[in-house]
Amino acid sequence: MKKKILVTGGTGYIGSHTTVELINAGYEVVIIDNLSNSNREVIDGIEAITGVRPAFVEGDCTDIATLRNLFTSHPGIAGIINFAASKAVGESVQKPLLYYRNNLVTLMNLLELMPEFGVRGIVFSSSCTVYGEPDKNPIDETAPIKAATSPYGNTKQISEEIIEDYIASGAPIKSIILRYFNPIGAHPSALIGELPVGVPQNLVPYLTQTAAGIREQLTVFGNDYSTPDGSCIRDYIDIIDLARAHVIAMTRMLDGADTDAVEIFNLGTGRGLSVLELINSFEAATGVKVPYRIGERREGDIEKIWADPKKANEVLGWKAEVPVEDTMRNAWAWQQRLGQSL
Repeated sequence: MKKKILVTGGTGYIGSHTTVELINAGYEVVIIDNLSNSNREVIDGIEAITGVRPAFVEGDCTDIATLRNLFTSHPGIAGIINFAASKAVGESVQKPLLYYRNNLVTLMNLLELMPEFGVRGIVFSSSCTVYGEPDKNPIDETAPIKAATSPYGNTKQISEEIIEDYIASGAPIKSIILRYFNPIGAHPSALIGELPVGVPQNLVPYLTQTAAGIREQLTVFGNDYSTPDGSCIRDYIDIIDLARAHVIAMTRMLDGADTDAVEIFNLGTGRGLSVLELINSFEAATGVKVPYRIGERREGDIEKIWADPKKANEVLGWKAEVPVEDTMRNAWAWQQRLGQSL
């Protein structure tokens, strides 16, 4: 019998790609999403890729009654992957209460209901922002947790503490916390990808929209950082590589009897690329020029950060495999499929 997994935020960018990988791995998936940053047509893309249409509940995870109804209507959920969170650094600085309410209340509701409905484990979508401005790179899981540079980053730190405290209190669940770096790209089929509502907050969708002529130009936030070309450096990880890691983590959590109650893994390529290098990679991979300008630094941005993924490589048996050129071609194919409709 297939194990049933709840994917919160499952019509979103990472959630939809993870749902595809879960279905391909033989799991049954139930999605809940309030469609605040996605749309229900994503379900059609998931079905087109996998041949399976996942169950879908439109609802808000900050409403515990909605979640309780979901668990009652879909009995037997074995695990949760939680993507139901607001995720834009810049927006979080402007709207901190939105981020604290959405990200923290959602998590607490899920944790509270897990023992009641026999849910055994939760994979939590965390972020490298918990490390703040790092002392050195690459970063492994033993690096110190720094003061957050944004409310978004702070919600991830607090969420990790909530999970650890709840399990330490004796809650009969497990959790794998995945601290990932910068997800980019789209499914190679171009049937699903990153689809932000309104003006994109993330680099690659803004880049591809600019290349398509939808945006006039891309702004590079600062060229005076202490990096080789002055722009910020990040560890850009392909969305399919990231989605695969969630499936591996879920399988480990549900099937690994001797694993720790809480495990933490960094997910990245181990290679840092600057914003300008990423633009160059896109242009080289697609042959399309991206108009851009240099702007002021953006509040909340970290100068440079990339992963040491050794623990995930060795313990999970997972490794980022997709070359950045393929990632950029997939992102461009997705943008071309969307056309000029945004």
